[in-house]
Amino acid sequence: MIDDIRRITKEAGIAIMKTYNAPSQVEFKDDNSPLTQADRAAHDCIVAALTKLTPDIPVLSEESEGITVEERMKWKKFWLVDPLDGTKEFIKKTGQFTVNIALIENCEATLGVVLAPASDLEYFAVRDKGAFKRKGECDPTSINVSKADKNKLRIVASRDHAGTKIVAMLEKLPSAELVSMGSSLKFCLIAEGKADIYPRFVPTMEWDTGAAQCILEEAGGSVCTLDGYRLKYAKEDIRNRSIIAAGHPTIDWKALIPKD
Repeated sequence: MIDDIRRITKEAGIAIMKTYNAPSQVEFKDDNSPLTQADRAAHDCIVAALTKLTPDIPVLSEESEGITVEERMKWKKFWLVDPLDGTKEFIKKTGQFTVNIALIENCEATLGVVLAPASDLEYFAVRDKGAFKRKGECDPTSINVSKADKNKLRIVASRDHAGTKIVAMLEKLPSAELVSMGSSLKFCLIAEGKADIYPRFVPTMEWDTGAAQCILEEAGGSVCTLDGYRLKYAKEDIRNRSIIAAGHPTIDWKALIPKD
């Protein structure tokens, strides 16, 4: 289904870009995160298309309402969607926002598409089929993580959520390079070999990571909790605690984590 999901993701990107250059009408959700007309438009587009494509597979989107924990816990397979990841980046017009669609099967992401519609930059992967990147009208190309230079690690961090632990990590690595990036593009930078590690010490949600995790894993990387276990999905609490996304398996990321 990867071609269908890529098409749906592109359609959502078109819906987002229709409002990109217009003044943003911003609301705030209960958790104080921003919500725009573009978030809603992309959500409606994706949910309608996925429901038509696979009526037997439920959809969990960041903007979904009325889905109970009890209902979710019965799902063995579902679509996990972030219709607009990086709403703050959208509002600031940095271009670093994405559309994310993942297929979750038995608690694991087995298909993922990440699209940055402002730059027509796309990453996608299917379990055991490799990871790919497409830019504009070019054909997709295979991507892989790169071997890290331990003396000059490239650490990617969020523009808005870096935090004190990232500062402490950088203090231990004076020769490290900090790469700032928004949205799920942080994972994708590692997947294509342009960064080595992405530490995230503040919570994310499952829809923030699902599609990008599939892409990074298929490119040879990993997404783990701080105790070293692979990040899983379909949890009762859909928040992810602290995670580390890493590229080449030779990176000893546990040694880099600041002690509390």
